[in-house]
Amino acid sequence: MLIKIFGGFLMALADSVPGVSGGTVAFIIGIYDEFITSLNNIVSRDKDKRMAAIRFLIKMGSGWIVGMAMAALFINAVFEKNIYQISSLFLGFVLFAIPVIISEEKDSFLGNYKNILFTVLGVALVCVITYLSDYITGDGASLAFGEFGILGGILLFICGMCAISAMVLPGISGSTLMLVFGFYQAIMTAIAGFLHMEFKYFLGLCIFGFGCIAGICSSVKGLKYLLSKHRSAMMYFIIGMMIGSFYAIVMGPKSLDTPKPALSFDTFHIVYFAAGGVVILGIQALKKVLNKNI
Repeated sequence: MLIKIFGGFLMALADSVPGVSGGTVAFIIGIYDEFITSLNNIVSRDKDKRMAAIRFLIKMGSGWIVGMAMAALFINAVFEKNIYQISSLFLGFVLFAIPVIISEEKDSFLGNYKNILFTVLGVALVCVITYLSDYITGDGASLAFGEFGILGGILLFICGMCAISAMVLPGISGSTLMLVFGFYQAIMTAIAGFLHMEFKYFLGLCIFGFGCIAGICSSVKGLKYLLSKHRSAMMYFIIGMMIGSFYAIVMGPKSLDTPKPALSFDTFHIVYFAAGGVVILGIQALKKVLNKNI
């Protein structure tokens, strides 16, 4: 139970940062398959599967809600002030995680080297999305009631669909897609405002939320099918997206509300990078301890 709540918490922190994917965190922690299966089974006709899915999503969702609330209220400002340290941390986080995932999924990789093409595609997909975010990002919308029209509401709904679909994929940042649509800062502001009882953001958040629900319904079944029927290709593709996320993380500072230069050797922090590796080792150790107790 602890690993699911903690996993949801870390996923929310990652989802709130442009360039970092909550799906990557879920994959590293080892709850990704159960996460996708639970999303898929939430509408299952099988009562046992549906109840198991609900129990898992409640545990993980409780951690995610706390993490997102903290990100909206407090951590987002910390990220802005310490973006290079945070970016260095996530670089270490992802780099040290890749060999762990390859080791745990070795049966999907060994002997299936033709699927390396999917790794290339994964790298290209993340890099293209990150590159485009610099050119088609909106100019600062608002989710306050009366400050967006019908077209804005439609775009907000589509943004929710795309962002949540990206969040469940390791390597693609839902926050980056929110930036592409021009809603990232507006959504984070609306969440913080709503938590401070500013109900003028309620309608906008509902539209975004319905978009997220539509995105989950339309994407999860496909992911579930691909992971069960074409796991090797998907594993290569996921590793490619994680490799591509190096570029997304490096370019992340340019996506802030007040843009900063991309991460460079001068702004790279080796201590935080190493800390990312320590986090991975800690998560692996925690997983082993919890698995022994099951």
